[in-house]
Amino acid sequence: MLYAGVDTHKKYSRVVVTDSHGARVAQGTLQNTQGSFRDFFSQFNEQTKAVLEAGSTWGIIYDILEDIGADPVLANPLKTRAIAEAKIKTDTIDAHTLSTLLRADLIPTVHVPSQKVRSHKNLLRQRFWLVEMRTRIKNRTHNILDRNHVTLPDCSDLFGKAGRQLLDQIEIPHPDNHLLTANLELLDRINEQIRAAEKWAKEALEDHPGLAILRTIPGLGKILAALVAVEIDDISRFSTPDKLCAYAGLVPTTYASGGKVRHGNLLPTCNRWLRWAYVEAAWVAQRTSPYCHSYFEGIKRRKGANCANTALARRLCEITWHCLTEKRSYQERTPARKEINQPAAFVSSWS
Repeated sequence: MLYAGVDTHKKYSRVVVTDSHGARVAQGTLQNTQGSFRDFFSQFNEQTKAVLEAGSTWGIIYDILEDIGADPVLANPLKTRAIAEAKIKTDTIDAHTLSTLLRADLIPTVHVPSQKVRSHKNLLRQRFWLVEMRTRIKNRTHNILDRNHVTLPDCSDLFGKAGRQLLDQIEIPHPDNHLLTANLELLDRINEQIRAAEKWAKEALEDHPGLAILRTIPGLGKILAALVAVEIDDISRFSTPDKLCAYAGLVPTTYASGGKVRHGNLLPTCNRWLRWAYVEAAWVAQRTSPYCHSYFEGIKRRKGANCANTALARRLCEITWHCLTEKRSYQERTPARKEINQPAAFVSSWS
């Protein structure tokens, strides 16, 4: 068995191959193309196992290694760095370190979604990126109106149908009139792209087995349920609800020493998309679900709205695990008193 460490970059990758005794067999700088990798690995007659770290472009290299017959492993870069951080750092040293850790079976691996799931993630993340851009344009539009002391029209949604008709009739001095027109045109274009992205995501996820279950959970509408579905991927990889909550970053950090226990902020290393989805869902759930409202209000009285919402987000994450694991829809129930009055340590420092 040969062990290859692959240090990937945007345009090229540095590869170091060692044998079962740790001796260096070959090394090289490869272009990130299938042909380049195939030519390099074709020189070996033994089975080769390769490792690369998760990053922005790991998917392409991982797929190439699979296609050419290598056995790829995806490493957690934060944990790998903690195991073998070096004072002298080069591409070759990094690749050789990865190869050595792989040979010693010390690679901290991460979950590898299928190509289909990765494409679904890209569709949904594009939609949320567009929504973020739309919010920025709306804020810039408000800024233009404010600096020209424009009295906003009395309507529920300034950028809705009625509000847009009023915005088109507003007259302000040059050059802000051109900037306002440009922002409104750009806003229309982004709205079209958001609707297109939602259509693509709906078509891609229409046969997802857990999507119908997720839509029954309070706060998870069509879009957030789809995001949660693809980010969780396979619920069986989480043996307990606590592990899913930790993956979603909804668990506070804990420091215990000398008989003292201190809870800090939420876990910094997590799936930020999943955490964002549950936090957003919790704000909706506490208004629409009697159970979630009671749970939220019980903690809000002692810890404030933000802590209560984060605690509710964790509860929704736990509910998700049970529903997906048991393959059943969410069923509303009256909360028990002990669920409303959680112990202080449970939400002590959540924000």
